[in-house]
Amino acid sequence: MAEEEETTRPEFPITRVKKIMKVDKDINKINSEALHLVTYSSELFLRFLAEKSSVVAAEKKRKTVNLDHLRIAVKRHQPTSDFLLDSLPLPVPSAHPVRVTKTVSERNPPPVGTRRIDAFFSKGKAKVDSP
Repeated sequence: MAEEEETTRPEFPITRVKKIMKVDKDINKINSEALHLVTYSSELFLRFLAEKSSVVAAEKKRKTVNLDHLRIAVKRHQPTSDFLLDSLPLPVPSAHPVRVTKTVSERNPPPVGTRRIDAFFSKGKAKVDSP
């Protein structure tokens, strides 16, 4: 009797996972089986983090998961905390959100036809005219 393999498609787009894997300079070719394994393992890992983070959010009686909940979930699971805590952004020191105020130039746009000086410098090195 022949065994029938169940083929399921991963939820993550395979081509995008392949592009992310190709960012590494050491990887030239990617086997399709390896690509599927990496895709499935990424899905499982993110599902695991989402479940653990939602448990922390429920413990804190919150409906939405935020970065602090994710950080606590990672700290509780020791194998992931070794590499993932360094990648997470640092917590905000104050409990209140920081208000960003607009500068005068952002509130009042420049007149039509004028350019800001920071746009000139952000395009790269200025060209020097040689005499």
